Amino acid sequence: MGIFNWGGKGGEDKLQLKKLGLALSGGSARGLAHIGILRALEEASIVPDIISGTSMGALVGVLYAAGLSPNQIKDTVNKEPLLKMVRPAWGQHGLFKVGELRKVLEKHIPKDDFGSLKTPFYVAVSNINKGHKEIISEGSLFDYVLASCAVPVIFAPMVINGTTYIDGALYDNLPADAIRPLCKTLIGIHVNYIGEQKQFTSIIDVAGRTFSLSIGENVRAAMESCDYLIDPPAITDFSLWDYDKADAIIETGYSFTKEWLEQHSSLLSDISNR
Repeated sequence: MGIFNWGGKGGEDKLQLKKLGLALSGGSARGLAHIGILRALEEASIVPDIISGTSMGALVGVLYAAGLSPNQIKDTVNKEPLLKMVRPAWGQHGLFKVGELRKVLEKHIPKDDFGSLKTPFYVAVSNINKGHKEIISEGSLFDYVLASCAVPVIFAPMVINGTTYIDGALYDNLPADAIRPLCKTLIGIHVNYIGEQKQFTSIIDVAGRTFSLSIGENVRAAMESCDYLIDPPAITDFSLWDYDKADAIIETGYSFTKEWLEQHSSLLSDISNR
């Protein structure tokens, strides 16, 4: 299979189309904005029937698919800061390992299986043995979510059944195509803004911008396949590693989406009428 492996290991359900799908992008710490965005959507009675996620979007997305509310996910982040959930991984092809995140999944998801989730969930991972993306939607859950969060070099990769997987953002930072055929309305939630950025205050800003632009090309077609796109520009006020600013990042996603919803006042009726 080549790099455009759009299928993956989970078979598509040949059932009636879901009304609403959400595709959640990666973005490292910026991905915490998903929590605020989901909260704003819920307050407007906009709740998905199917979800896909990459990287941090996979972590937030799977907790939401398991039935946690946005506020519960926020509490989890605050009680168990993400930077404290990683450990050194010397000699394992990365600086840190994501295994500690498994404890969060085990605590909030009753069974290590996609079928245990309350909302259908699709996760994007990058198979670096064969050099393509895969979309996983059935079978064992936790390892693939952790693999999708394994940012190259920073985190050690996940080896699953002899195959080495890393961050899904490498090939698919906005997994819209994973669920586009399965829902009538698709909202893409992109928290790695690639519009103009006028200034950089540190080498970390430059590195983050470089990473964002390098994966930015793989989201353009995905954005176009969405019926609606939520893409807060103010997210660039935060670096990819600002995990200690979780509350501010979450609020940025929330406030932007509240304004966005005012501009898309017909969204709920559009979803209902499709």
